[in-house]
Amino acid sequence: MLGSAKHSTSKSKKTLAGGMAAVMLLSGLGVSLAAPAANAEPSNYRFDFGNGPVEEGYIGVSAVDTYSPEKRYGFNTPEHMVNVPAKGAGAGSDAVRFLQFGTKSANTFNVDLKEGLYKVSVTLGDTSRASIAAEGVYQAMNLTGNGAKDSFEIPVTDGQLNLLVTEGKVGTAFTLSALEIEKVSRHPEMDPTIWVGGDSTVASYYPLESSVQGGWGQMLPQYVDPEAFDIRNMATGGQIARGFRNDGQLEAVLQYIKPGDLFLLEMGINDTAAKNATTEAEFKEIMRDMVQQVAATGATPVLVTPQGRATDFNAEGVHTSVNRWYRNSTVALASEENIPLVDLNVLASAYFTEIGPEATLALYMTGDSLHPNRAGAAELARLVAEDLKRQGL
Repeated sequence: MLGSAKHSTSKSKKTLAGGMAAVMLLSGLGVSLAAPAANAEPSNYRFDFGNGPVEEGYIGVSAVDTYSPEKRYGFNTPEHMVNVPAKGAGAGSDAVRFLQFGTKSANTFNVDLKEGLYKVSVTLGDTSRASIAAEGVYQAMNLTGNGAKDSFEIPVTDGQLNLLVTEGKVGTAFTLSALEIEKVSRHPEMDPTIWVGGDSTVASYYPLESSVQGGWGQMLPQYVDPEAFDIRNMATGGQIARGFRNDGQLEAVLQYIKPGDLFLLEMGINDTAAKNATTEAEFKEIMRDMVQQVAATGATPVLVTPQGRATDFNAEGVHTSVNRWYRNSTVALASEENIPLVDLNVLASAYFTEIGPEATLALYMTGDSLHPNRAGAAELARLVAEDLKRQGL
């Protein structure tokens, strides 16, 4: 999932059902319904990028294809695009590369769309790491590996989607092989959403359904009712509180977050590293600034403490890491701002103590006592979800 968004929403199902009911009613009354005009603006698209063969059912788009109102799609500045090969199959066998990029770049692929809520699915070409931006902000973070796929839901209110592939890791190629756009509602309103911010222990890894490494933000959808919340995971590896606030991830959250949404924020692991030069006092105030900005939108910020290392067992076989990762300041901040806290540090330690050192180590990447594997990330996500439920969130 995000970041994944769910494939269908209760709202979109209701919209579809209502539309069908209206058609049946009008037909029953003998009212004639005119067919849509042949040039009516489409709501769904499937694009295959590059200069190779076009996959059946897709629209082929080359790097030289300029946007025009008549065509309703194309590149805004094709002079900054180039066709490239890709190692995937079908629509993934070729791609376009963005030579200029950045969330605010005008070098976008533009698609005219009527106002509404859309599900956007992307398939990258050959690239080790890249992020997706649309409407001037990040949408999906750090897709890793050739042919990586992800999807998200996005409201369109100005008649056009503007999308590009941009930095996940500087120096890599930012490529796009395929793009699918599906209208899920005529109302440009996102469903209730859980937004997640964090570091490599929280981030998503690709392929989303089968990655060896995992982050608990990636696995959280397994434990959340998809009819209640979408999940948008904005966490990235190596992130610190200052970076999340200043480099675009918080900006994306603030653009869309609304009353009824949750914002789960876990930081501290990288902030404590000497190279990042963040004192505990600075860390606390940056975190305070973020949760206050989110609270001002009417959404609910929730602080989460990072779990410890797999090896944090004492001589009595008890796992404890309460003094790691600036946890004490996170706990204090939650109290001072009167916001919920998921003390994953303590919850995970209790679980690790229960299963023992050997089983705990099996939940982490081989030779790595910090980063959980897929199974470990799932257990951490379960603990987070259970505590959110316990708190009525």
